[in-house]
Amino acid sequence: MFENKVVLITGVSRETGLGYETAKRLKELGLTVIITARELEAVTVLGKQLGVNAAQLDVTSQESIEKLLDVITKQYGKLDILINNAGGFFDQNSDLLTVDVNFMKEALDLNLFGALRMIQAFVPLLKLADNGTIVNVTSGIGSFSDPVFGLANYFADVPAFATSKLALNGLTVKLAKRLKKDKIRINAVCPGFVATTPGMEAYGARPVTEGANGIVWAATLPEDGPTGGFFRDGEVIGW
Repeated sequence: MFENKVVLITGVSRETGLGYETAKRLKELGLTVIITARELEAVTVLGKQLGVNAAQLDVTSQESIEKLLDVITKQYGKLDILINNAGGFFDQNSDLLTVDVNFMKEALDLNLFGALRMIQAFVPLLKLADNGTIVNVTSGIGSFSDPVFGLANYFADVPAFATSKLALNGLTVKLAKRLKKDKIRINAVCPGFVATTPGMEAYGARPVTEGANGIVWAATLPEDGPTGGFFRDGEVIGW
């Protein structure tokens, strides 16, 4: 079913991360997987472990994106699935009234504009696929309605990260309307509070294997699947 599908996953920089687990699962389904990260040496090692293709990519660099686009165009001639997983948690216990604006800019450049740059660059290849799909890995921290992690609740003290994910959620909605005529699906996925580093389980974080479930689900939706939605574990969650 997925043997001829090509998927590109950004931000696969460590074995304990969501990108790595997602790549592993999609490889098991038979997809041709390309993982990327800023550090070529690190992502090459991960690619060998998984048995997938690996490439250097910095989503904050247009030059880096265009270089990868050229490689994928020449090697595959299309792209079926783009998973915008690259991102960073920039602040912790920050006060919005005193947070460095440059800090906010860095978060937006990576978490928001990084995804937009990738989408703008790869839409021509996604249009050549039978069922072009984009997954933006986002967070309930950027939600207005999440009862625990939403903007008005516990994680309101991480303004750079929260604002960037709120913006990414909004971008997903706007792009869903724009890409509909191109028959490209795009959804936002919150993996939940995931233990991507050792020790996070003690704070209630869920296993990476569980967090990746929703990403894999959104990446492998059928042609009549939803678009422009916000999901966790395959279930709709509030913006």
